[in-house]
Amino acid sequence: MRRHPGRGEAGGEVSLPSARREASLPSEKGAEVGRRIGVGLMYGLWRPRVLGAWKVPASGPVILAVNHSHNIDGPMVMGVAPRPTHFLIKKEAFIGPLGAFLTGIGQLKVDRTAADRAAITQALDLLAAGGVLGIFPEGTRGEGDFASLRAGLAYFAVRSGAPVVPVAVMGSSDRPGRLIKALPPVRSRVDVVFGDPFEAGDGSGRRTRRALDEATERIQKQLTAHLENARRLTGR
Repeated sequence: MRRHPGRGEAGGEVSLPSARREASLPSEKGAEVGRRIGVGLMYGLWRPRVLGAWKVPASGPVILAVNHSHNIDGPMVMGVAPRPTHFLIKKEAFIGPLGAFLTGIGQLKVDRTAADRAAITQALDLLAAGGVLGIFPEGTRGEGDFASLRAGLAYFAVRSGAPVVPVAVMGSSDRPGRLIKALPPVRSRVDVVFGDPFEAGDGSGRRTRRALDEATERIQKQLTAHLENARRLTGR
């Protein structure tokens, strides 16, 4: 089991109770299984072109901030990311066999309508243990342009001190498939561009509402700039 210290209010290192931390951590082995399944499906059905994956830190806590315009964006990133990734996924997806599967591959269920303390604890414990947390900062599917961000990403980034890696998925929503309209055409190209990691906080350790608002603005500028760069790199 990985060990990585958490951060206290003043920036000092604190240790979470090991029993609680281990109980709340999603399965890293499950996330690795999910990554391998994703590799097979994504490369089997489409033609991913991955740029900048080497920029993801090889160890330690990381937050992947992913734009979201199609349902395959999460599975695509899971399949092409260099490390097992645990996404925060809306609780509505955790129904029946699919819910059991998502839990089994280490994904985190979150209630988007309220402050989900259980999901928050799991996500922070995951980062404290040096894991990779995947977040759709826009909160839901949309244009995928990072135009409107929720405060969740800033909270996790400032609270944990984990670097944020912007990820742009491009081409997944260009046109519907012929056989299954809800999916991109089989063997079409989908670009996934990883950006440079950055710190969301200002280094002061503040966690006030103003500090989170400032962090959100800082994040939005970084993500927007990354998306523009990704468009130049891919010609999309």
